Formats: sequence, structure tokens, C-alpha cells
Amino acid sequence: MKDYQIALIPGDGIGLEVTPEGVRVLDAVAEVTGDFRMHYTSFPWGCQYYLETGRMMPEDGTDILKPYDALYFGAVGLPAKVPDHISLRDLLIRLRMEFDQYICLRPCRLLPGVKSPLAGRKPGDIDMVIVRENTEGEYSGCGGLSHPGMPMEAALETSVVTRAGAERVIRSSFDLAMKRKKRLICVTKSNAQRHTMTLWDRCFADVAREYPEVATEYMLVDAMAARMILRPETIDVAVASNLFGDILTDVGGAISGSLGIAPSANINPERRFPSMFEPVHGSAPDIMGKGIADPIAMIWTGGMMLDFLGHGEAAGLIEKAITAVTEEGTSLGPDLGGSASTTQITDAIIAKIRAM
Repeated sequence: MKDYQIALIPGDGIGLEVTPEGVRVLDAVAEVTGDFRMHYTSFPWGCQYYLETGRMMPEDGTDILKPYDALYFGAVGLPAKVPDHISLRDLLIRLRMEFDQYICLRPCRLLPGVKSPLAGRKPGDIDMVIVRENTEGEYSGCGGLSHPGMPMEAALETSVVTRAGAERVIRSSFDLAMKRKKRLICVTKSNAQRHTMTLWDRCFADVAREYPEVATEYMLVDAMAARMILRPETIDVAVASNLFGDILTDVGGAISGSLGIAPSANINPERRFPSMFEPVHGSAPDIMGKGIADPIAMIWTGGMMLDFLGHGEAAGLIEKAITAVTEEGTSLGPDLGGSASTTQITDAIIAKIRAM
């Protein structure tokens, strides 16, 4: 039996509510399979920690987390108390960058029993993965202000694309496409961003020569957003820059029925640092404390963590249980048109796991 040390960072808002639910499911599937045990250490980092200490996490936070096998992250952000550019940059983006989690995997799938806002769509019509570059691009943090507070105040935000950074995420997306339908879309905006995105396109073309079996396309990001809505069944795997991937995966979550069911993984493929697993939905301050946050995204994200750790069977059990619950339709949250509470949804998923 394999033992894992997992760092829990519930964070803010509904992250504090869905993280314990994800842990319950991980423990249930561990008990059912008998293949592993999870040992958790919880860290109270986030906006409340910032209000108390002036930091989103300790200065040596990454040193503290480095020995862990994985990070299980809830959400970050309480904009009424801490500006988003501080909370996101100093916790989530810092962890992604310092742990070189350069691959962000975000599946977008329409589950049985879930209604898409796109008319006539059924399970199988929406089943794609967006591979997002996660450590540079538009979120590199390069830039600054001049003449702050003055009439001539100016702000500069510089996108950074390196050949090494682009090639490694593009190569990973080709590897994923080889395991799926051998179709890959390069998301770009090289008609307007003539330096960064033309380099991105050239890197894609160079790597594509190594994968002659994969059918490739180039799509401008605005056209890609429209295609996700109009023809989602034509998309299998797409690779995008940090900002483009972030925006497109919110579209993907929406057309799949709810951001409350959208999982995500921040991966360091070489495993030199721990990878981090977080749902797409964010902290959702408008519903925090109401007991109605959908835990499916966090639970599915936990399944992605298990798959990364080498427990594909356990990950499959979680996905099958989620699918069984959504298809049955009696334990859905308000985001999916039901009335089940956060805990009731988790209870239903655990019951399915134990029955399989």
C-alpha cells in the first residue's frame, strides 16, 4: 500500500467548503481500492491569512510545500477584502511558477444528466481538453507603472513567450492528442500579437513535425471561442497560452453545464516539484457559507490527482461515481438545476463508489 503526503490549501470562499468534501471522497476510494492512504496537512493560507499577516503565504511557503507528493487546492480570492491582483499573484500564481507547473490540464465534458446551455447537445458532443501554458505568457508579471496617480500615469504589462516554454507545453499537448483522437488545435492571435504569438505558431509548427499522425489546425482565439459554442463536437485537444487558456476554459465549463463541475490540474511533468490540483470555479464569494457549492469540480480534481499519482483505477471510480450521480439526477446542486446541498452531493458520490 502506497502512502502519500498531501498538502491541503482550502484557501478562500467556497474553497473552505468543497475541500473537505474532496477529502471525504479521496478517503472513501482509498478504502474501497485498498491501494493507497492519504495523509493530509492543512495550511490556512489565503486572504484571511493575508489580513492577519500581510502575506498570502509565508515567505518560505514553497520550501514548506516542496516535500509533499501533491497539493490539493480549494480556491483563492475575497475581492471585498483583498484585491484580486494580490491574492492571485501571491498565492496561486506564485505556486504555479515556483513549482514550474507549466502544464494546466482542463477537461471540458458534458456529463449524462447535465443540461448544456447549448441547445440540443448531449453527452459526447462536448468532450475536450484545453492544455494551457501555465508559467509565462500574459501572466508573467513583467511590466510596471510610471507616474502613478498623475494624469500621465502609464501601465505596461508584457507577455513573455519563450521557445523553451512554448515547445514544452506544445509537445505535451501532442502527447495528449496521441492518446485521444489525434487532433490538436493551436490557439493563437498572431494576426495581432506579431512577436509573441508568431513565435508560438513557429514553435507549434516545429513540434508538429515530430507527430505526423496528429491532424493540426491553427485558430485565432476569438474564432476558437465561437467554435466552442457553435461546434464543440469538432474539438478534442487544444493548446493555448496562459490567458487564452484561462478564458477558453471558462467557456468550456459554461457550455458543459456549470463551472461548479469543471476540474483542473497544474502539472510539473518531470515531478521535480509537487503538482497542484484545483477546481476551475474559484472562490465564488456570492454563495460562500450557504452550503450550496457544487463539490463535483473539487472531487473530479481529486480524481485527476490520483491519476497523476499512478492510481488510474481509483480515478476511474471517482469519474464513474460522478457520472452515475449526474445521470440519476436526484442529487444535483442548484447550479445544475437541483436542490441538493454540498454535503448531500458528496454523500451520493461516496455511496456510488462503495456500490461499485
